[in-house]
Parts: sequence; structure tokens; C-alpha cells
Amino acid sequence: MGRDPQLAAVVAVVLVTVATIAIGSYGLRLSRTTSDFYVASRAVSPRWNASAIGGEYLSAASFLGVAGLVLASGTDMLWFPVGYTAGYLVLLVLVAAPLRRSGAYTLPDFAEARLESGRARVAASVLVVGIGWLYLVPQLQGAGIALRAVTGAPTWMGGALVALVVVLNVVAGGMRSITFVQAFQYWLKLTAIAVPMFFILLVWQSAGAPSPAAPGAPRAQVDLTTTLARTVTITSDVATQVVVDGRVDGGAVHDAVPVAPQQRVQIAAGSRVTVPQGEAVPRPVDAAASDGESWLRPLSGASGRSHPVYSTYSIVLALFFGTMGLPHVLVRFYTNPDGRAARRTTLTVIALLGAFYLFPPLYGALGRVYAGDLLISSRADTVVLLLPSRVVPGLGGELLSALTTAGAFAAFLSTSSGLVMSVSGVLHQDLLIWRRRTALRQMPDTMRGFRSATLVSVSVPFVLSLFAGRLSLADTVGLAFAVAASTFCPLLVLGIWWRRLTRAGALAGLAVGGALASAAVLVTMLTGVRQGWVGSLLAQPAAWTVPIAFAVSVGVSLLTPRTLPPHVARTMVRLHTPEDVDVDRSSR
Repeated sequence: MGRDPQLAAVVAVVLVTVATIAIGSYGLRLSRTTSDFYVASRAVSPRWNASAIGGEYLSAASFLGVAGLVLASGTDMLWFPVGYTAGYLVLLVLVAAPLRRSGAYTLPDFAEARLESGRARVAASVLVVGIGWLYLVPQLQGAGIALRAVTGAPTWMGGALVALVVVLNVVAGGMRSITFVQAFQYWLKLTAIAVPMFFILLVWQSAGAPSPAAPGAPRAQVDLTTTLARTVTITSDVATQVVVDGRVDGGAVHDAVPVAPQQRVQIAAGSRVTVPQGEAVPRPVDAAASDGESWLRPLSGASGRSHPVYSTYSIVLALFFGTMGLPHVLVRFYTNPDGRAARRTTLTVIALLGAFYLFPPLYGALGRVYAGDLLISSRADTVVLLLPSRVVPGLGGELLSALTTAGAFAAFLSTSSGLVMSVSGVLHQDLLIWRRRTALRQMPDTMRGFRSATLVSVSVPFVLSLFAGRLSLADTVGLAFAVAASTFCPLLVLGIWWRRLTRAGALAGLAVGGALASAAVLVTMLTGVRQGWVGSLLAQPAAWTVPIAFAVSVGVSLLTPRTLPPHVARTMVRLHTPEDVDVDRSSR
């Protein structure tokens, strides 16, 4: 009897979904107060909190996008995992402990407390929602890509499934529920990405360890077959051939098609394309040259970007400083008992992220050996899902691919849960009802408005994800980091470390940094990454938007000393006084 290779992947998705809902429902029994619901009563231990942060931070870009970028663009893309991890080091040094000592629940709470301004709270609330939605888009987009890759389902279905499960989890138990879910999902993701790679490396080694950076274009180790979802024009730097069952240059073809060096061959959507074993793998004409030397050499232009040096440093800046502006990350530090626990949490997170990020680059590199056809079909983001079944034969490979599918859905669910929790809280407390929270409300009052806020939080990014197919997952997440770095990074760094930051200066920095970065993001998402300096500046805006935001905040503050908050000295003492010193923290 034949075996359905999709069955294992479907079962994996179902099991992850059921486990997520079951663990989330357990958290419902522990969420009895508003403090439980929003910050887990500030009683989460550093180990639990670090696992939960790792669960929500390792998103679609981490699980799928990094490997896809390395496969397509080479070693330049290793800056993504480095930046994702190093961002926590910056967070540890500059923000973690003072932010926890502030006693705030959310970023808008901090903005209001530090600047003593309701307008600052509203501005921060708008940005939290915008950044959260922008970060949610690639999670839902990635869920669609993953489900389509392993089952052939429509791309919208994966996003809809994740949205439904996240709504059930968030509404059910709040932060208590999400903490248990995300901690479980971190260890599931680590297992799902590490175990298959162990078997892939064994097969690779037994085959003589063919190098992903061998001279010339990568050659197919086995017959590589793919069905094109869209029309593509391919070319090659060396002579090769492909077998096509479909339409080539407007005519029907059911045979081998030779591809001369630099020749362009257009293959229509729906065609079945096979690269025979031993032949060089062609590339789309809009992709960079695929020779091993440029793939391996940093800043060689293999990424396809017009100005790779600028793009790389702008990515690094966005990732290093954008982490501290991600609302779903920062809210986790409010669940720690004190500033010391916040610092220990951050150190543990760095170790957990470092362990995970050892693996995605390996998938990208070995995907160049065994899955080069994914570049032809613009499916590089699926290499983690498909590589195990390509390399390990039979049922074993199918089960390993099912395991990576389970890990991918855990990534989508955990990150989306944290984001929806953060965005829904801000929508409910600050924007939908336009009412400032002055005291903890009872659970029934909290839940009435929170359910509608949760539906809004999920619906908007789900619609946006249907139109975000132009960009890779990691690129879309990078844009969210750029907006966060251009807005909340100046507010937090200056608000914590510079006493002279005024209300007017902070508001001006948020407005200018947010407007510039958001405009660049919208243009890039709607038109795609373009060539030339204009395209590079828009696709990676952090290198110019972050300095401008800092300069505006400082300059306007110096020009408007009368808008300095009257109780700033007391606030600064609260932020920087160690926990063992007896000071008044009644606002906690």
C-alpha cells in the first residue's frame, strides 16, 4: 500500500495545535486577577521566563527565514542570527534592570511614567500596535508557506489556523497561559531543528561531504524536481540543462531544455521542472550569481543587494537596537520579580538563542548542496521543512520533515501569541476605549473589552499577510526591527540614561523616527526591494532613521527645557536604585 508523504506533516501540525491549546487551557485556571492576566503577577522565575522569551522571540524569520537567506544569499546573512542574539546583550546592558524597576506594565506605561504625559502614552501605544502588526505579518505569512510546502494547502489557510489558535490561547489565560505555552515551544523548536540536522550531517558525511561553496554553480546531488507557482526566467553562469513538463518561452515542452551560459529561458507557472543529477542548478535572473566563491565571501554582492556594505551595517544596527523596542519582548521583563531576575533572564536568553542559532545556517548551507531547486521556484524559505526528506530516504526522512514542520508551527504560534497579547493589551487599555488605566480592574471587566481587542489584533495583520509575498520572511521581520530601533530605542536609552529628555523631545523623536521608518517600510512592502541607492536606503532604513531619531530627541529636548517632567529626579532614582536599597516603590 502506498504511503502519503503529507500525512506525517499534517499529524505534526495537529499535535502541536492540540498541545498548545491544552497547555494554554491549563494557564486559564491560574489567571484569577488582572495582574495574573497581563504580567503573571510578576512572579515568573528567570529560567521559565528565559524559555518563554526564547519561545516567542524565535519567530518565522529565525526558524525558516535565516536558513532561506543563507541558501539564497550566502554568508552575509549570518549577520541575522548574530544580530538577533546580540540585541539581547544591548538590552542587558542598557535597559533590562531599569525597565523592570520602573514598575510599568507596558511600553506606554513607561513612556507615561518617565515623561509624565498622556500624549506620550498615546504615541507609544500607536507605535506598539504598528510594530506588533508589522511583526505579526511574517508569522502568518510563514505559516501559510509552511502549510503549503508540506500539504499543498492554500497559503491563507496556514495563517488562518495560527490566528485561530492564538486567539483561543490569548483570550483563555493571558500572560500566565502564554508563559507555559512559549516555554514548551522553545524546547520543541530546539529539538525540531537539531535532531533532523544530526541525521542530515551523517548522510552528508557518508557522501563525501560535498562542499556548499564548491567552485561554480551548485550541482544537483540527486534529481531535483519542483513545480513553479509563478512564471520565472532562469539563467546560468555555466552550461546546463533542465527537464520541463510545461511551457518554455511560450511553447509547450515535455523534454530536456539546454541552458547556455547567460541565456535566459522563461518557464511558465505550473510547469514541472527537473534538474538532473550532476547538472548545474540555474537561478532566476533577478537573483545574484550563484558561484561558490561569491556565496562564501562576505560583502561580495551575492545577496543581490546593490550596496552590500551599507545594507549589512544597516541590518546590524536595526537588529542590535531594535530588540529593545519589540513590545512582546519588553513585556516579558515586567513578569520578573525584580531587576536582578530581569538581568539573569537576559543572560539565560542569550545562551538559549545561541544554542538555537547554530542550526539554521547549516540548513542553508546544506540546502545549497541538496535543494538548489528551491531557488528556481522562489521557495528558499522552505529549506528547513523539505531538506530532511530530501537527504534522508524513506519513512525516516518524512518523519524528520514532520518534526521540523512541528517546530515551524510552534514558532508561528509562540511568537504570534506574545505579539497578540502585547498589542491587544494596548488596544484595550489605551486606544479602543481611550481610557487610561489608573488602577488594576477586576477580571470580568478586563475580559469584556480584551476579547474584541484580540480579534482586531489578529485580523489586521492576517489581511496584510496576504499581500506580503514580495519579501522574504527575514526581510519582513528586519523591517519591524528597523521601526522599533527608530522609535523605542531612543525613548528607552535617553529616557533611562539622560535626565534632560523632555516631553517635547521624546514626542518629536517618536514622531520623526516612526514616520521615516514607517514610510520606508510601506514603500518596500508595496513595491518590493529595488536596486540602487534609493532601494537600499528604503529596504534597510535603520542606518539613517535611528541617528535622525536620536538627534531630533536630543535637539528638541535642549530647545524645550520647560517641558522637562517636574518629577524626573524621583523617576531616575527609581530606575537606577538597586533592589536592596530601601526606596519608595509604591507604584509597583
